Amino acid sequence: MIAIVREGITQNGLDELCEYFKSQNVQPHVIVGEKQTVVGLIGDTTSIDIHLLESMDQIEAVRRVSEPFKKANRKFHPDDTVVEVGGVAFGGGSFQVMAGPCSVESEEQCMIIAEAAKKSGATVFRGGAFKPRTSPYAFQGMGKDGLDILAKVKREFGIPIVSEIMDARDLPLFEDIDILQVGARNMQNFTLLKELGKTDKPILLKRGLAATIDELLMAAEYIMANGNERVMLCERGIRSYDKRTRNVFDVSAIPVLRELTHLPIIADPSHATGYTRLVAPVAYAAAAAGADGLEVEVHHDPAHAASDGAQALLPEQFDEMMKRLALIRSAVTEPITEG
Repeated sequence: MIAIVREGITQNGLDELCEYFKSQNVQPHVIVGEKQTVVGLIGDTTSIDIHLLESMDQIEAVRRVSEPFKKANRKFHPDDTVVEVGGVAFGGGSFQVMAGPCSVESEEQCMIIAEAAKKSGATVFRGGAFKPRTSPYAFQGMGKDGLDILAKVKREFGIPIVSEIMDARDLPLFEDIDILQVGARNMQNFTLLKELGKTDKPILLKRGLAATIDELLMAAEYIMANGNERVMLCERGIRSYDKRTRNVFDVSAIPVLRELTHLPIIADPSHATGYTRLVAPVAYAAAAAGADGLEVEVHHDPAHAASDGAQALLPEQFDEMMKRLALIRSAVTEPITEG
């Protein structure tokens, strides 16, 4: 349930309203937007009399929220959330690109890729130090040594870092990592999500292999309900019977999520397709559909990459993609002029 507050309400009036809601055994969540102030009510609201609320001087209107996700719901938070990290803003009309290798392999490798990616316009460097692999015999990542290399990249280029965390017990190791990524396999690892909710770092939450949009939003709700509202959602493709691509990129999820949630929406065309030649076209589609940013794999020597070389762009391919993305973004965001 949400209560839309009357324009001009004083802080004392708002405080009194929140105290009343607490007396009704629900938790008020105040969102001050550009056009209106909304109080979201979290808890069992079935016994609350809507007509009584609407008769109060402080309240303009009351709406029930049927969706199970509350804090992630746009009805609770009409304005877009902007997640800022290291001077980089996600959401609110901006468009950011996170780029780098699937796996951290060496300091030299990361420095080469980071320099090229930043030069082409990437605003965040991505790299995996802990790798969840389908096979237990596949490369599992460099672990703490990989995180140390990412910290050096951050210091060298002044660029924020995103890296995947698989276990809440590893949180102390991620002190120098700016954005914590939850991979598709861990989207419903609720123990991990709860612990990430206790941190103040932005979370990049990837959609699970066969997760519905509502399940993705409920996973975000776990993080937000535990105190961390700096969540970004990532569409990275879902599983299908079709083997022509690694996954099937659900481009329609982007505008659907835009309607349902205020959280920033990121797309991962690399994992969605699995093939270098398909990454750029899907990136263009994501940008045209209204994504707030991309996460793209880039490698200077993909033939010898420790993982996912088949879907990594060469630096020159990434540069070309970034130039075309700018044109597409301009086409879909700038006002249409007459004549």
